[in-house]
Amino acid sequence: MALYVYAITSDTHPTRLEGITGVGDPPEELSTVTAADLTAIVSAVPDGLRARRRDVLAHQDVLRHLMADGTVLPLRFGATATDEQQVRSALEEHTDTYHQRLQTLTGCTEYLLKGRYDEEALLRQILNDSAEARQLNEEGRRTGDPNVKMRLGELVVRALQTRQNAAAADAIAALRPLAREVHENEARGDDFVSASFLVEDERSEEFTTAGQELAEQLGEDCELRLHGPLPPYTFVQEPTPGDGTG
Repeated sequence: MALYVYAITSDTHPTRLEGITGVGDPPEELSTVTAADLTAIVSAVPDGLRARRRDVLAHQDVLRHLMADGTVLPLRFGATATDEQQVRSALEEHTDTYHQRLQTLTGCTEYLLKGRYDEEALLRQILNDSAEARQLNEEGRRTGDPNVKMRLGELVVRALQTRQNAAAADAIAALRPLAREVHENEARGDDFVSASFLVEDERSEEFTTAGQELAEQLGEDCELRLHGPLPPYTFVQEPTPGDGTG
C-alpha cells in the first residue's frame, strides 16, 4: 500500500496520534513505521491527492501536533512511498543523517523573513541622491530623447538592484547572530529579501523583537515581514523516504 509520509522523528518521541487524522476526504488514519531508532509518521495515500487547502492544512496540523511533543523532521506536502518497506529502507540507509538533523533541530523552529520596498519611494531616493540620474531625468523630459530615457532606465535599474542587495545583506546580517542556521532563499516577485532562520525556542522572543526593531529602522517605505514560528522545512535538507515530494 502506498504511504503518505508526514515526518520523521526519533523512536523516543511519544507520537501520540489519538484524535488526529491526516490528509484525504475522509481523512486517513495515521500510523507509524519504525526502523533504526527512527519513526516515520504515515497514512495511506488518498486517491487523487492534490495540494487542496483542506489537505495542506491537515498536513500542517499533523506536524504541529507532533512538534508539540518533541523534535521532528517535517516533510513537505506530497511526500510518498510505495510501501512500508521502502520507508524502513530509507530510515536504515540514512540513519546517521536523520539523527544528526534531529539533533540540530532540537529546540528550534523556523522563521521566514521577507521584505519589499515601495518602488516609487525608492526611485525618489535614487533621483534625490544621484546627480547623474537627476540630469538624465531632466534631459529626458526636456528633449524626449529615447536614448536618454534608456540610459536613465539602465542607471535606475542598477541603482535599485544595488540598494536592494545591500538592504537584503544588512537585514540578514542583523538577524544572523540570533539564529543557529540561516538559509538565503531566492527573493521572488517584488521582494528584495527572503531568508529562513533556524531559531532556538529560548531565543524566539529576542529574535522577533529584533525583527520588529529592524522593520522600524528600515522605515515606512519598506514592508518587512517575519513569518513564524514554522516547522523547519528549510533545514531538513535530507533525502525523503519516498518517491515524491511536495
